[in-house]
Amino acid sequence: MLKLVRTDADDADLHSLVALLDEELKLRDRDDHYFFAQFNKLAGLIGVVVAYIDDIPVGCGAFKQFSDAAAEIKRMFVQPDHRGKRIAGQILTELESWILESGFTACVLETGFKQPEAIALYKRSGYTEIPNYGQYADVASSVCMRKTLG
Repeated sequence: MLKLVRTDADDADLHSLVALLDEELKLRDRDDHYFFAQFNKLAGLIGVVVAYIDDIPVGCGAFKQFSDAAAEIKRMFVQPDHRGKRIAGQILTELESWILESGFTACVLETGFKQPEAIALYKRSGYTEIPNYGQYADVASSVCMRKTLG
């Protein structure tokens, strides 16, 4: 049975999952990895969700403030053995609920063309592509998305 736990950036299970995420992104992004890694630190995260199956951490996601009205989704990951079970979608839904409870009215995120599964998840979840923002503005491999909540 899947259990979603709200926690913070100090959570040890989050750190273990993020280490696996970073290893996977290093393989996918190759030479671009170190550019993206600088924007994926745990500092500044407001909320973290860790997913457990039988008390084993299998996935995570987080958010931080992007603007007065929007939060940015960060560090979404599900262990490969548990993919295809809609766990990421449940993590995302829990994050969106928490974001709305925190007073934000929208979510933004950045992913990449080398992560087609992530793009599909976000589109299924109601996110639409927007012009690349901030540090991703001129990055051809980035895909930025937004969703209005509520």
